[in-house]
Amino acid sequence: MLVLLAGIFVVHIATVIMLFVSTIANVWMVGSSSFGTVSTGLWLLCNKTCMQLPVRSQDEASLKAVQAFMILSIIFSVVALVLFIIQLFTLEKGKRFYMTGAVMLVCWMCILIAVSIYTARFTGTVVYSTNPHHGYCFILAWICFCFSFVIGILYLVLRKK
Repeated sequence: MLVLLAGIFVVHIATVIMLFVSTIANVWMVGSSSFGTVSTGLWLLCNKTCMQLPVRSQDEASLKAVQAFMILSIIFSVVALVLFIIQLFTLEKGKRFYMTGAVMLVCWMCILIAVSIYTARFTGTVVYSTNPHHGYCFILAWICFCFSFVIGILYLVLRKK
């Protein structure tokens, strides 16, 4: 049981770190241009230098929603980690980690909403570039989506023995 708890804890910390990286780094979409590689993220457009991400007026609300939901997913994931640690030492034997699982599933939902909006609105569009493809931050966000779902379900099923 201790090994299972430790494993879940390590995967949860890895998920938090990957969420931070995928939200902060600007490599959601990558393309090539005559100046080299161009990458866009949630915040900046980077070539050799970074500048404010140019967004069409009809896509601005979508980008703000993606930014907000990714930040919320980080917050909920950290809150779930703190709840897990608190419940680990305060729960009686035989009790389940319901609160931790519920908060982690809210994190999962926030990631789902953010990445789905980004996929629907911004896939295939990198300003000033050709041949756009997804970057590592986009892939990390989907990996975090899977990990947070599995962790949330494990927390709901897991009993403290």
